[in-house]
Formats: sequence, structure tokens, C-alpha cells
Amino acid sequence: MKSITTFLMFVGEQAGKTEEAVNFYTSLFSDSEVLSIEHYGAGENEPEGAVKIARFTLNGTLFMAMDSHLGHKFSFTPSISMYVECESEQEIDEVFGALASGGTELMPLENYGFSKKFGWLNDRYGVSWQLNLI
Repeated sequence: MKSITTFLMFVGEQAGKTEEAVNFYTSLFSDSEVLSIEHYGAGENEPEGAVKIARFTLNGTLFMAMDSHLGHKFSFTPSISMYVECESEQEIDEVFGALASGGTELMPLENYGFSKKFGWLNDRYGVSWQLNLI
């Protein structure tokens, strides 16, 4: 086995927002970059310009993503989330605030006993994030 990579497929009302989301995520985390984005062309099975495959890193970890305008009966769910360990109050406050903007807070940033500061949210694209201050 060579590797295991998190793959995000933007479907339903999020289809067509992959490139926007990738650029947003890479702007939030250090050691992050867009490695490549390939778009669908005219006459392919997705709208022209939709993301066929995007490769990017967040804090040095490889991710992949794509758009799918097909009528899928699923989308993102909080049962799988990105878990982020933050090293300062400023960092967790800034990243949580940015991800929560336009999204839904599932657990606001608070001390829940298992962590001095923890928060869980779905961002504006439906991707679920847990942030923990270590």
C-alpha cells in the first residue's frame, strides 16, 4: 500500500465549489498549498470548468477533491470530520471563526472537560471540522 488520502467530493448544492473551498482551506493553514487543479472541458460528463481533480496540502497533509453534479443521495456528514490540533488560543479562535463563517456550529468553542478549548462545526461547504487546543 502506497498511501491513504482524504478525498472530498462536493455534491448537491456544493457541486461547483471545490476550487473555492480548496483555496479557502489552503489560506487558513500554514504549510498548505494547491498542488494541482484539473478542470472538465467541453463535452465531458460534468459542466465545463468543474473540478475533475484537485490535489492540495493542509499543514503538509495531502488531500484530494472534486466536483460532482450527478444526483447523489449523499453529501458530507459530521460522522467524518477533519480534526485539527491548534497550538494557541489565537490560532484556534481565528481558524474556528473563519471556518464557522457561513457554516453551522455543532459545538461552540468551549471547555468541555476533555479539552480546555474545543469546537466542532460544519463549514459553508458542509465539511465537518473539530478543533482542539492542545
